[in-house]
Amino acid sequence: MTSLELEQSLQKYARLIVRFGVAVSKGQTVHITAPIERVDIVRLVAAEAYDAGAKAVEIVWQDDDLTRIRYEHAQPQAFESFPEWKKQKFDDLVAEGAAFITIYAPNPGLLEGIDGDKVAADNKLTSTALQDYRMAMQKGLVRRTMVSAPTAAWAKAVFPDKSVDDAIDALWQQIFQATRIDTADPLAAWTDHVGRIQDRLALLNDAQFKELRYRAPGTELTVELPQNHVWIGGGLNDPAGVFHMPNMPTEEVFTAPKRDGVHGTVRSTKPLNYNGSVIDNFSITFEHGRIVHFDAETGRDALARLIDTDEGSDYLGEVALVPDNSPISNSGITFKNTLFDENASCHLAIGMAYPFCIEGGVQMSPAELTQRGLNVSLVHEDFMVGSRELDIDGVRPSGEVVPLFRQGNWVE
Repeated sequence: MTSLELEQSLQKYARLIVRFGVAVSKGQTVHITAPIERVDIVRLVAAEAYDAGAKAVEIVWQDDDLTRIRYEHAQPQAFESFPEWKKQKFDDLVAEGAAFITIYAPNPGLLEGIDGDKVAADNKLTSTALQDYRMAMQKGLVRRTMVSAPTAAWAKAVFPDKSVDDAIDALWQQIFQATRIDTADPLAAWTDHVGRIQDRLALLNDAQFKELRYRAPGTELTVELPQNHVWIGGGLNDPAGVFHMPNMPTEEVFTAPKRDGVHGTVRSTKPLNYNGSVIDNFSITFEHGRIVHFDAETGRDALARLIDTDEGSDYLGEVALVPDNSPISNSGITFKNTLFDENASCHLAIGMAYPFCIEGGVQMSPAELTQRGLNVSLVHEDFMVGSRELDIDGVRPSGEVVPLFRQGNWVE
């Protein structure tokens, strides 16, 4: 890719993020979280946001080296309290209806050798302090989008045999393909794509399956679905009815499982990068929804800490269907980035269910959500279970079994 081609693609990407990802409105504040290496795309996004009418663009820079330095050198009291001003800032941004853009670039293995208990405690502290902000996100009360941009560490993790520059270039090309930037009109391509997803949603929501049954090597799992569940995919409307895309790319349709209705064992099919630790080749067994056994060839301690976060972190909060015959999967690349890998594979999520996955859920309190069968937790962590060997059946309330997936793809 020439420098001119990259520049043109980055401009199209910035426009897509602002105009379609969060659909910035006149007078709106835009909050961007991004790796400091990617100041180029952030500048373009900021300019596009101002052109769309944003009144302010705020940037929070992330630096992997500083993150590791903090865990290595900070005194214990640094992990004992969360700044009130920071909590208030996010609460105020939610109250004013800001738009949130996250540019996500994982660094697999960033925290190898760091005390995992310290990291887990710090994450729990942050999640607890920001739970009102997180709930607003979970309920779809604010416009948000998550996209990715390559950093040196992530690019080399995906393409270890390439030079840093070539790895970054190759990763940009994959990102542009997955987000349809390589088409003549990305906005039109996304509109068509969303339409196809919504056609699938209509069929699933009309069916109101009682349960889903999964079969694959190492997987024999039944997932009950709550009454009046809602399948979601391809974007959301905020309370004002403005359509936006929480994730780009996206290939999934998803809903919430019944909290106590998951039974059996499931085996992962892709590595999970969780808080700087890699968890791979793991299996989880459920009884009455709860995790009763788990194991992992890599990262078992990190998986244990995830499951032990709070009362809801040993239950599932999401069930998502993604065909194996999808653009990201067909690339044959494991991106070591949940945003990408979850859109190449059917997946489940440990932790919090999205309230909008049940009729009327956005208006419910956490206690009411639990009563209606949805899980509540401080965490929401996707892990991949799809493959070309996965079969899924839907079971109607009448008991009729409907084949949904065969060999990893939709039954048409």
